[in-house]
Amino acid sequence: MALSYEFSIGSVRAKEKSMFSLSDVEQLLVLKSEDELIRYLKDKGYGEGNTVDEIIDSSREKMWKYIKSVAPDFNLFLPFFIQNDVHNLKTVLKGVMSNKRFEPLIIEPCTVKVEDMKYIVENRRFDKLPEWLGKPADKAYQLLAETKDARNSDAIIDRAVLEQLLKEGKNSRSAFLEEYFSTLVFYSDVKIAIRGAKADVQKYFYENALCECRGIDKKQLIRAAMQGSDAVIKYLEKINDFDCRKAMEIYKKSTSDLEKFIDNKLVVLAKQMCRMSSEGPEPLVGYYIGCKYERKLINIIASGIKTKTPPDKIRERLREIYG
Repeated sequence: MALSYEFSIGSVRAKEKSMFSLSDVEQLLVLKSEDELIRYLKDKGYGEGNTVDEIIDSSREKMWKYIKSVAPDFNLFLPFFIQNDVHNLKTVLKGVMSNKRFEPLIIEPCTVKVEDMKYIVENRRFDKLPEWLGKPADKAYQLLAETKDARNSDAIIDRAVLEQLLKEGKNSRSAFLEEYFSTLVFYSDVKIAIRGAKADVQKYFYENALCECRGIDKKQLIRAAMQGSDAVIKYLEKINDFDCRKAMEIYKKSTSDLEKFIDNKLVVLAKQMCRMSSEGPEPLVGYYIGCKYERKLINIIASGIKTKTPPDKIRERLREIYG
């Protein structure tokens, strides 16, 4: 019998009850050691394993198994996989060309198997990749082989996936996914321009890396970036889309808080458009995003415990939660 969204929504609403609450976060913040964190996560049924990383991996596997079991159309989740494909392509590309191990850096789930990716790179058969990625991958390969310029090689591939995410959002017929990927791509451009200006990179890099998207005039942003980070911020302060003005206010006070602002914006967007939705695929997609940021929360807390960071300082780094 075919699955229905009515069934998946009822199921995911029950699942959401086991997600971290603000009370859970406060309990996590008082833990003193990694062993205590491991026990807490196991007692909550979060995942299995003897380390935090193993428990997180176990949780991720359980999440995907569950989503596959209740999703009427699992293809809606493929755009999230292609981001892993691009990471893996860049990793295998550098590993093969430098004759270094790359296997520990591979991310799953992905749509292109690791052994297939290795064959594609070793034999320069980029026509075996999805159409949107094949030509950029070949161009990146050639650039890396001729110049050893990993930054510009990565930029070519990164822009390809940003462009594809925008297409996937539009083709999904989901208002949430279109807005989610538009926001993600917009702030990817913002970070590329800011970091590039600080590193004083050449114009060629921006042309390779920046993606045309709502809210940004690529030519104007490149002109600003070539003048330095102050000019980039001045340009971005004029943009109303995606709360960019607020983002720049935050960035000028604390550069590290920009990442937190972007993460929070994406989580809040999911809470507004998915948590409150009563039809379609959004509740299930929102659950996936909520789980993703739960894992980030655990990593931040685990890192704080390892470095003996005071709970108040760890709390400042935490993102919004979906639960």
